Amino acid sequence: MSVENTAQHYHPETLAIRGGRESSEYREHSQALHLTSSFCYESAEQAAAMFLGEIEGYTYSRFTNPTVTAFQQRLALMEGGERAIATATGMAAIQAIMMSLLKAGDHIVSSQSLFGSTTNLFAGLLAKFGVETTFVDARDLAAWEAAAKPNSKLFFLETPSNPLTEVADIAAISAIAHRHHALLVVDNSFCSPALQQPLKLGADLVMHSATKYLDGHGRVMGGAVVGSNALVEQVYLHVRTAGPTLAPFNAWVLLSGLETLSLRMEKHSANALELARWLEAHPAIERVYYPGLPSHPQHELAQRQQKAGGAVVSFVVKGGRAGAWKLVDGVQLISRTANLGDVKSTITHPASTTHARVAPEIREKAGIVEGLIRVAVGLENVQDLQADLARGLD
Repeated sequence: MSVENTAQHYHPETLAIRGGRESSEYREHSQALHLTSSFCYESAEQAAAMFLGEIEGYTYSRFTNPTVTAFQQRLALMEGGERAIATATGMAAIQAIMMSLLKAGDHIVSSQSLFGSTTNLFAGLLAKFGVETTFVDARDLAAWEAAAKPNSKLFFLETPSNPLTEVADIAAISAIAHRHHALLVVDNSFCSPALQQPLKLGADLVMHSATKYLDGHGRVMGGAVVGSNALVEQVYLHVRTAGPTLAPFNAWVLLSGLETLSLRMEKHSANALELARWLEAHPAIERVYYPGLPSHPQHELAQRQQKAGGAVVSFVVKGGRAGAWKLVDGVQLISRTANLGDVKSTITHPASTTHARVAPEIREKAGIVEGLIRVAVGLENVQDLQADLARGLD
């Protein structure tokens, strides 16, 4: 199945199962796993034509592999994009975008509420190579407008953000970016295409940490970039040359993850909403951050932009770091790990884990306080999750 001949005929749930399949001469029912580093040619002439891109075919798994191609095509279908390129991790996807589309002297406008490694990539690594970043409050449209410069080439945001689940208006920020002749890149890892499709709201590129909900079972790492043929081609050329490539085995695992994505995200969101309501009523909790709650500042926007609230619930416990660590140490069922996107619920203290390497002033400005806890709600029974959290809260 190619992107062109399926996108107009099937619903997203069907595309997640049937889209982008690459069958061999054996016509296998399930997607085959092609564990090979290279591919053979019929002739020297065919090899030369393939390497020049004059004819299609597989040459070397750093940049062409049937299993990886199937994952890329399926994800592009689900996001409503023309093309996707897969990478080794989500951070590799972000780096590939920046290295392929930016140069020294360019400027990024980015939301300040980001995954810690993304912040460090922008403020540290890219700054070393002459790319400046201005961080703004993702919710403040005037701040996006004011931060734009003549050399602004790219706007970047997470929505919902990690870990405070701030929701940014993709359509409005897209309009601002395009008015300044800049591209908008959206990290869609928290929602996945099952809940949100940023390209349809005006984004130019969508990136994923496929390690999260696209896999959904905590098995493998991966990343992806989705968008137009023209933009993804530039990212592809970087990936082909620099090599931050998705392994065929990981692509094969991710394909199976996509097949259950819609069902999982629906249940993740339902569990998260029920847990968020319970936390909001608990006397040991100062504040709960979850887009599905009416108390969330961007609740109305989230309802328009997302199909559901997602799986991540963050909240501030009383007692600062001591209270937060007491809760983390008190759980017996929920996994103490900084990863998310799993069928198993996970818990972490962002200030000392995911955002520990972020400068304290940036962390404080982003709202990552010492009492903040992030729970990525899995598919367990919600009452069991409540009982587990109650051990450290009561």
